[in-house]
Amino acid sequence: MSTPREEFLAGDRPDDVALFLAESYVSDERLESFGESVEGGVLIIVDGERGRNAFEAATGSQAMEFAQSAMGLEGLIDGDLAGGRCPERPAGETPGDDDDEADDEAHTQNGTDHTIQYVFAFAEEQNEDVGGIYAEGDVVHAYAQCSCGTAFSDRWNVQPIDS
Repeated sequence: MSTPREEFLAGDRPDDVALFLAESYVSDERLESFGESVEGGVLIIVDGERGRNAFEAATGSQAMEFAQSAMGLEGLIDGDLAGGRCPERPAGETPGDDDDEADDEAHTQNGTDHTIQYVFAFAEEQNEDVGGIYAEGDVVHAYAQCSCGTAFSDRWNVQPIDS
């Protein structure tokens, strides 16, 4: 049996959106009842309209306006949607192995923290007419907000769930 996150990442829930809210950004334990507790926060998969409303309630931003602002800068968002790497974080910085102090240092440059606060994502069904990655299969569009203030985006082809 698959989880809502697995189904979403496999492109099987094109009418839904995914929200990752870092525990350092939102500290409302009630959110766990709406989603899946993951390392560093909670991941919620919900139908599009409710998801956009939840995103606005949690972040104070409208989801599609946020996505549009984040499109201008590409970065790396984790395939599980629960984090990523801010493109403003210097390339030489790498998180330490499970060492919280090293991890904190690695995410901070000149007093600027680079921790993902939230991710908003949706899947788009394959569209051969558009070409590129859209012709190759369903595509996940993901948008992230870093604690340094940088918003960025990533997209990739979905990976089907193995039966």
